[in-house]
Amino acid sequence: MSTALSESEIERLRLACDLLENPSLAARISHMVGTPVEQGFELLPERWSEVVNAATRKAIESTLHIAVGTMDGSHRGTPSNWWHKAAATATGATGGAFGLAALAIELPISTAIMLRSIADIARSEGEALDDPEVRMQCLQVLALGGPSRKDDAAEIGYFAARAAMSRAVSEAASHIARKGLAEQSAPAIARLISQVASRFSIVVSEKAAAQAVPLIGAFGGAAINTIFIDHFQDMARGHFIVRRLERSHGTEKVRRMYAELSGDESEPELLP
Repeated sequence: MSTALSESEIERLRLACDLLENPSLAARISHMVGTPVEQGFELLPERWSEVVNAATRKAIESTLHIAVGTMDGSHRGTPSNWWHKAAATATGATGGAFGLAALAIELPISTAIMLRSIADIARSEGEALDDPEVRMQCLQVLALGGPSRKDDAAEIGYFAARAAMSRAVSEAASHIARKGLAEQSAPAIARLISQVASRFSIVVSEKAAAQAVPLIGAFGGAAINTIFIDHFQDMARGHFIVRRLERSHGTEKVRRMYAELSGDESEPELLP
């Protein structure tokens, strides 16, 4: 194992840090539509959060096997970000045309496209998609895009989010290694899906609020979905760059360098 990161590796880690600590999805959407996402929340109907939460969980449950389990793990090369982005844009146009009522239909499709894109990026960074741990890492990326409702701070750091979910990821991967993805109601998988959905639903809520703004329509829905998938492609690229460097140099060294690059002077929290 190398004792120090090379200059090129430090630059890759700097890129990962920039991607993972970038502005939130809400900030990106607000910049695009010219209206704070918070105004969109006021336009959503009563009990909309229940609709979003139910749609989010169902989307993750229904797309996990299709999105990750069917990809060829042996292929390497540049990920097809443009193709996945185009597909997400098309589904966003449909969702934008029909508003919140279409969320339950549009979200599972968008989520499946995003998970395939995340898996494609993971594969390009040397991950083996036939490894249950890697599949769960792909799912975890959906939780890196926003804080949990249980988080005290408005924002939570990348490594803190990973640490909060590390046990659930490990237990779900272990279960899948023994019994496969067929038993998605098993407690280990259900816990992970619940934790991911808790964070992912907040980002989905921001997307739904933006699409509730009058005159957004199909064009705006397509643009919002483009930003939506672009956001998670950035999270995936940063996450799997970090994991590649951790495989070469160990977790502690990479995390200390990440903390230095991000300007976080606190002691980095190590994962179990």
